Amino acid sequence: MRALLVVNPRATTTSPRVREVIAHALASAVDLDVAETLRRGHASDLARQARRDGLDHVLVLGGDGTVNEVVNGLLADGPGHDVPSLGTIPGGSANVVARALGLPEDPVEATGAVLEAIEDKRTRTIGLGTASWDGQSRWFLCNAGLGVDAEIIHDMEKQRAEGKQATPARYFQTAVSHVVVKTERREPALTVRRSGVPEVPGVFLAIVQNCSPWTYLGPFPVEPCPGASFDTGLDLFAPRSFATVHAAGHALNMLLRRRPVFPFGGLLSLHDQSELVVEASRPTLLQIDGDAAGPTTAVTFRSVPQALTVLV
Repeated sequence: MRALLVVNPRATTTSPRVREVIAHALASAVDLDVAETLRRGHASDLARQARRDGLDHVLVLGGDGTVNEVVNGLLADGPGHDVPSLGTIPGGSANVVARALGLPEDPVEATGAVLEAIEDKRTRTIGLGTASWDGQSRWFLCNAGLGVDAEIIHDMEKQRAEGKQATPARYFQTAVSHVVVKTERREPALTVRRSGVPEVPGVFLAIVQNCSPWTYLGPFPVEPCPGASFDTGLDLFAPRSFATVHAAGHALNMLLRRRPVFPFGGLLSLHDQSELVVEASRPTLLQIDGDAAGPTTAVTFRSVPQALTVLV
């Protein structure tokens, strides 16, 4: 049984010693190659080659961004029976994919769970989302977003490039700064379109989820769409007011892991959607699985059921 371990050496929560222990443990069970990522997009190239080489598994030690790159490489030619199964070992700051799949938060314990899954041939086939914009298209496992969440991601990537660590406290501080001060809170730019129903204009923020939670604030899950699942279509959280009282109400519901009992400021909340389009009246930042994707004025989101086999 052949496998590739893709390692992000800049992952925030693992050390070289831990990475060596994990690789040694995996090599005891499979014919393992180990490759460290050298640049943005390298993980996709490695995963694409692993599929061409007929490997059985591609394992990822890194954060959600590295996992997303690997999945986009595995599925560069679309889903198929020749796609290696994916194993995730958390090494980033949030690790939403691994946690949503029920894997332990500790990377060593998660390695043990992945080894058991390989030995027992324990897999699960999950649905994914795609985002298409400006001639580009990318798969996503967890979520994508237009608006303030993407602004926060872009700001955090800038801070990390300056050598600052991506801690939960820094995320929280950056989020508060954007929501309260920086983001446009008076003139909404977004319109949501779906086939066969009237469009919904006047949207400030669009979060599209393929699983829940959306992210974590330290140990606490943040869930705009608690019903989102790998086994259903896409969910949407799209507030039509960003007034302080409404923003506070949305934040409270996210942390309490519940749907709002009444529509704060005309909240648009959708579940199990096969396709939706979000258009912007001005260039608006986009994020995909926590990765900054730049500004755009229109994105088409689609759900692709049974797209990828994962080790669980």
